[in-house]
Amino acid sequence: MNLVQTLSDLCQVPAVTGFERAGAEAVVSLLAPLVDEVRIDKVGSVIGVRRCGRENARTVLLDAHLDQIGFVVTEVLDGGFLRFAPVGGIDPRMLLGGEVDILTDEPLYGVISCTPPHLLKPGEEDKAVPIHEMLIDTGLLDAKSRVKVGTPIVFRQKMLQLSGDSITGKCLDDRAGVVSILYALEKLKETALAVDLAVLISVQEETSSLGAIAGGYALRPDYAIAVDVTHAKSPDAPDEFEYGGGVAIGLGPNLNTALSKALIRTAKAEGMDYQLEVMEGFTGTNAWDLQIAGTGAATALLSIPLRYMHTPIETIKLSDLESVGDLIYHFLRTFDGEVRL
Repeated sequence: MNLVQTLSDLCQVPAVTGFERAGAEAVVSLLAPLVDEVRIDKVGSVIGVRRCGRENARTVLLDAHLDQIGFVVTEVLDGGFLRFAPVGGIDPRMLLGGEVDILTDEPLYGVISCTPPHLLKPGEEDKAVPIHEMLIDTGLLDAKSRVKVGTPIVFRQKMLQLSGDSITGKCLDDRAGVVSILYALEKLKETALAVDLAVLISVQEETSSLGAIAGGYALRPDYAIAVDVTHAKSPDAPDEFEYGGGVAIGLGPNLNTALSKALIRTAKAEGMDYQLEVMEGFTGTNAWDLQIAGTGAATALLSIPLRYMHTPIETIKLSDLESVGDLIYHFLRTFDGEVRL
């Protein structure tokens, strides 16, 4: 698997929360060669299953979310302008002057309009504009025949490689997690396992974790490993996780201590770089809901350090993505279905 190309291609498929079908179909084609069966469930998540062939085998679920933050059209105005609302957590400070794709039947290019500094009133230059006051300029004189209320919108930026193995672009949260799971499954393809694997590429994490809730209850795993992103260090965030420091392994009440320690032991045994992420309660990830799926699942969380979360320039190091996939691979190839403190 060419990780950069796979990630780039997947990030170009729009999947705003609640509008993930195109993304799900793209994931189905990537996942199908790596599992015994794959399907899209009733809420839109992708579910894949690989069976080990052993009677009464335990099930390990691997989850990453498919959906991305974005917008939805709330009003089509005269002159080709659109009002819009956010879908997921979006900071309005970084939107003005941004480029977007409006996902009509034939997608439209748009820009988020901004007042030139020459026309600002005294004191306005230091004030953030609320999203409900912003407009998207489609360039059309009349957009009403092309754009309907409820149309989803995504950031336009394509994924780019920076120097070294750094990658930047939109929706690396959590397409990077999806690709880390695909990478692990590809490495496991010829490996006999002692457990059944379930893969859940879930929808609607950014608003409700609906996909993880429905998928977890349908699959009822014994163990679940959620894969997501966490905050990486940068000059404006000096106390976060090392960028390029390897997989972040979660510890806390949302997470099963024995399973987390088993992953730590695996990382140590393989000589892998890893970081510990202490999370005192709600992790803000699908791990929260997978933990209580069905009759409950022993749940762990693995995260990729990421800069500039929930912006169109999210940035990761490819080595950190590989680190997550490598840890999943090494853990599953030796896992006998029981975790021990």
